[in-house]
Amino acid sequence: MHVTLIRRLRRWPAIGAGLCVALLAVSCSVISPERPYQPEQHTLRVAATSSIDSVPLRLGVKRGVFAAEGLDVQVVDSATDDEVLRAVLDGSADVGLASNYVMLRRAAGGARFELQGEAYACGPDTMALVALPGRDYEAPTRRPKPVIGIAPGHPFGKLATRLRLATEGVDPERITFVEMRYAEQISALRSGRIDAAWMTEPDISKAQKEYGAEVVMDTARGALLDFPLSSYVAAHDHARQQPEVYAAFRRALVKSQELATNGAVVRAELSELTGVDPTTTQLVALGTFPTSLNEVRLQRAADLFYRAGVVSERVDVASMLPQQDGVGAVA
Repeated sequence: MHVTLIRRLRRWPAIGAGLCVALLAVSCSVISPERPYQPEQHTLRVAATSSIDSVPLRLGVKRGVFAAEGLDVQVVDSATDDEVLRAVLDGSADVGLASNYVMLRRAAGGARFELQGEAYACGPDTMALVALPGRDYEAPTRRPKPVIGIAPGHPFGKLATRLRLATEGVDPERITFVEMRYAEQISALRSGRIDAAWMTEPDISKAQKEYGAEVVMDTARGALLDFPLSSYVAAHDHARQQPEVYAAFRRALVKSQELATNGAVVRAELSELTGVDPTTTQLVALGTFPTSLNEVRLQRAADLFYRAGVVSERVDVASMLPQQDGVGAVA
């Protein structure tokens, strides 16, 4: 009996060593050189409208790009850019995707934002003055005092129209803008209440396909060629309190923006987002989705707005740039 007991006791070191090896193997399967730890999930609420600008963000959420950085990104759908920025400033959203026009106006007025990334830049035919055929408005000079329909909450469209018509010899002061949504624009074009409507994609392609609309003038030209239209921002102080979390967001955002280099992927997501049929979205002209935060490019926008009188104070974009990114996923 004593011999049997001694034999059993001698087995324990071997069993203990085996357990250590097994536990080490399990831990190595979870903690690998490629992923040194499982990051804790941090929730970030991102306010955005259902515009083409937000497609990469939504793709990144769906494909787990943000989750891989330890972020649970919740997209908060908003009706306008003003609503987006209100949410950022009152703390009901951690990040907001808004037009540079609206965002830089708020910044010039004293709002403190930290830029997190650029969202979208216009390309040829991505924003234009559109008219119906048979209205004798094939060229901008045909109407010295044009009446232009424009969707509510798109002040940049008014600026773009004024700038482009001015280059064609039309006095910007003689342009009349009437705010109306897409369906009302089509009705007003038919009745002659307005001469043209300023539209962006996918509404341009939709109007062309369904109503035979024609482009009177591409407003993504001249000073607005490849113009940076929108960006992601956070409240400055809030972002500085959580630098690692926001650095993780920026890294994931770059990867999400890279997904949008595939036009077919963008158009498929756009169809789902807007309800526009896939056949029409195949016709949509796309701009670019920047994968870097370019100070020079954004300063170009700020300076144009200053020269155009949109803002009374010149905005220094450098003061809005984020601190140097941290390393690794957030813990």
